[in-house]
Amino acid sequence: MLSYDLVIIGAGPAGLSAAVSAYDAGIRSILVIERDDRLGGILNQCIHNGFGLHMFKEELTGPEYAQRFIDQVAKRGIECRQGTMVMDISSDKLVTAMNSRDGMFQIQARAIILAMGCRERSRGALNIPGYRPAGIFSAGTAQRLVNMEGQMPGHKVVILGSGDIGLIMARRMTLEGAKVQVVAELMPYSGGLKRNIVQCLNDFDIPLKLSHTVVDIEGKDRVQAVTIAQVDEKGRPIPGTEERYECDTLLLSCGLIPENELSRSSGVTLSPVTRGPVVNDALETSVPGIFAAGNVLHVHDLADYASQEAADAGRHAAEYIHALNAGKQTVSDRAEISASSAVNPKSSSAGSEESALQEIIPVLATDGVRYTVPQLVRPASMAESLTLRFRVGAEFRDMAVALYFNDQKISSRKKRVMAPGEMEEIKLKKSQLADFPNLKSIRLAIESSRSE
Repeated sequence: MLSYDLVIIGAGPAGLSAAVSAYDAGIRSILVIERDDRLGGILNQCIHNGFGLHMFKEELTGPEYAQRFIDQVAKRGIECRQGTMVMDISSDKLVTAMNSRDGMFQIQARAIILAMGCRERSRGALNIPGYRPAGIFSAGTAQRLVNMEGQMPGHKVVILGSGDIGLIMARRMTLEGAKVQVVAELMPYSGGLKRNIVQCLNDFDIPLKLSHTVVDIEGKDRVQAVTIAQVDEKGRPIPGTEERYECDTLLLSCGLIPENELSRSSGVTLSPVTRGPVVNDALETSVPGIFAAGNVLHVHDLADYASQEAADAGRHAAEYIHALNAGKQTVSDRAEISASSAVNPKSSSAGSEESALQEIIPVLATDGVRYTVPQLVRPASMAESLTLRFRVGAEFRDMAVALYFNDQKISSRKKRVMAPGEMEEIKLKKSQLADFPNLKSIRLAIESSRSE
């Protein structure tokens, strides 16, 4: 059986960044496992620019951005196994994997970083009526066909969903000569970044119809037409608002879901909101020694943010391994209690577990905040500064993000616009927590900015 100090699952920007960070923190026994035959993950098919502005202070394409990390991994001599599928992860960090060269094999890890990324929501999850003709693709599949395989999915296109991949593919298909007739979005707001709406739709006169969805798909062998309709506040189609578009292609860009089958098999507690693991300030999951970062933890807007987060995970995993090597108690801090308090903040434990709960503070998302990552903070163990990332559940204009310790407001920051498609963040300092010895909860809320 093979053994490594650190095994990283996934070699996209998050996995590679975590590997580099852990190596630089002193860990030399590292294995990165990637199911594809090349490193870089989804960025290999993202040939548009806009990457690297935060990490490298310059604008790069997806493959260029990935290559920066690939080069760093190669320079450090970090071992990578491509074309290798991880089949299972046990709670004691035993990894079962297989590939065409070695067959099925097992690896005992001292720590694991989950960096498997995310997947697109399929048509089956959307319950769209109609037949199952050719010409229906997820936006990511269409992106791979066009950018990596040189194949055009179609020439008259309707796009359902305004996630970033769908917006980018609206522009890409147009540049390749297709006619993108409309982008329909079920919600009353776009799911993508504002800059992508401007650069990919507005600049090419592609209409975006909010509060609309597909109600019918015509065609048995190939898509012939798609009908969209306006929906009410409950998402139900409004009779009489139907619009029919003749087309040969329907692209679906209806959200991304963290790829967490392996997380679930290892016993990691998942958040019902993000569908990623519940983590503490070290990005450690409910299973001690298993960490998570990138889109497998929660879906990010920018690869830069996923890479920054993964670098933190790599550093914390290295600290965990160093603690094991020194024979010290690890930083898991009663992981099962941590997970339950994050998923159900109102729950409490009595007797001997009460002191443990006091050391692990839940971060609550309230009043318009949809979720936060991390969901738990350990005041005694956290770094001097911690970035809380969060998303709102609706569009807000001229409001403020308020930070509460217990019921006391600590800070408030005005924001002109907040939307679900764009991640927000707030800095939390360890010195702030030191002033609250009886801290029971940290809370984020969206409030009126008029009194600020």
